[in-house]
Amino acid sequence: MVKMNNSNENNNVKKNYKEFDKVLAVLLIIGIIIISGFIIYAVVTPEPGYITFGVLNSDKKAESYPTNATVGENVTFYISVGNYLNRDFSFRVEILMGNNETEIGSFGSLNATSVMNSSTTKLSHGENWISNEFNVKFSDPGYNQTIIAELWETNIGPDDKFWEVLTMHLNVTS
Repeated sequence: MVKMNNSNENNNVKKNYKEFDKVLAVLLIIGIIIISGFIIYAVVTPEPGYITFGVLNSDKKAESYPTNATVGENVTFYISVGNYLNRDFSFRVEILMGNNETEIGSFGSLNATSVMNSSTTKLSHGENWISNEFNVKFSDPGYNQTIIAELWETNIGPDDKFWEVLTMHLNVTS
């Protein structure tokens, strides 16, 4: 009798393993199909494009930005733009001045004074642009005086499209 029970238990265990092997094989095949789909999607889908937008110091380097200035002193800087959108990109850069009441966000800047605009520039994919020298002077002293650079896409319809904003914060003394 003991042999019969052991034999039945062995048969049940073998059945369970066979069923488990079938379920495991089906799950592995489903997993391979799903992962293959992700790989094909990643290979076929192009990477989204992007724009680089930066402030350069008076030596045309992305370092050692001024943090202090005096009233009437020129703050000199350059703006750089790189196009990696996989299409042409026409843009203009607007330079503004702000203070503690200026709000800066993903919409651009509010309560800032426009100082100058660059002319419209068109870049092909992979091209980079560095502006001519920008000089900004502050007429009033104050902490957290701000130079703002806004990037606007042009030639996309009746209105320009806001793209990006950069700031340079200065303490201006008399």
